[in-house]
Amino acid sequence: MDEENHELFLPLVEEENICLPLPINAVSQYWNIQLPMSEAIETAKKYGAFSGSIMIEGIESAERHGLQCKIVSSSLSELKKIIDSGIPPIVLLPGIPEITQHASIITGYSDEENTIFHYVQKGTQEGEQQEGVIPQNIFDDEWSEEGRLVIILAPSEILSKLMFENISSDQSNRLCFAAERYNILQNPEKALESLKQALEISPDNSVALHLMGTMLSTQNSSDCINLFEQSLKSNKRSYLSYNGLGNFYLKTNQFEKAENFYNKAIEINPKRSAKIYKNRAYVREKLGNISGVKDDLKKYLKIFPRAPDRGIIEQAIREL
Repeated sequence: MDEENHELFLPLVEEENICLPLPINAVSQYWNIQLPMSEAIETAKKYGAFSGSIMIEGIESAERHGLQCKIVSSSLSELKKIIDSGIPPIVLLPGIPEITQHASIITGYSDEENTIFHYVQKGTQEGEQQEGVIPQNIFDDEWSEEGRLVIILAPSEILSKLMFENISSDQSNRLCFAAERYNILQNPEKALESLKQALEISPDNSVALHLMGTMLSTQNSSDCINLFEQSLKSNKRSYLSYNGLGNFYLKTNQFEKAENFYNKAIEINPKRSAKIYKNRAYVREKLGNISGVKDDLKKYLKIFPRAPDRGIIEQAIREL
């Protein structure tokens, strides 16, 4: 570790699998533990054509091979302490357009430059690690959208020395990851059971609240409204909860409410999702705001230039 720059150096890793996400693989190798890719490939077979990352599978693989894991709701100051203890934390951040979220390894920080360093899946010709750099305030804003979740993987003797601000959130957060796995396996009953258990442990877990809200919204249950609202009480920057409310009010034809919540989500992060602009364009068309429709369709294509419906959207813009 570079003490002056508060920087950790991780091995360059390129191999990944839906059941062995790259951040889990890289952090495990940082601790000199090689997680078997063959094991991940075999596990992945039960997920069929799913193409995302299943973090809980990677976490469980790391635990089977000697690491311990904590998943806690954290803070920027605690994140720095974790780095200074020699542990590279994995955080959940908003995804690029049309990806809900992504996991990123934080390799260091500079208070002098007010920046956070990210591990980047790309190396130089010499095979050295490259880093992405982001201002601390922007990082913290984006991280807060995901409840400031952090995944800490380390040998038990090292992890046991750390004192966490919110260690009670660990089991509740783990159950949220388990619920996402059940959803991918198309087992909503088990997913809901996991989320109920998560909320019994931590009733104000904003992630569990919005995940359950999303599931109930999919079932067209108005009970989702209360869950999304509770999520927002716990985390006023929960983009996904604002968007979830907008989506529910859209499909129940409550267009003014839908636009209101889409607006609030966009205020938090105007670049997170392209689809939200297409949804708001539909709402605005129903409300008679044609200029707003045109603006939103243009924003949709700007954020998602490779949208499969680009031709249809361009034709719609021309006809407005």
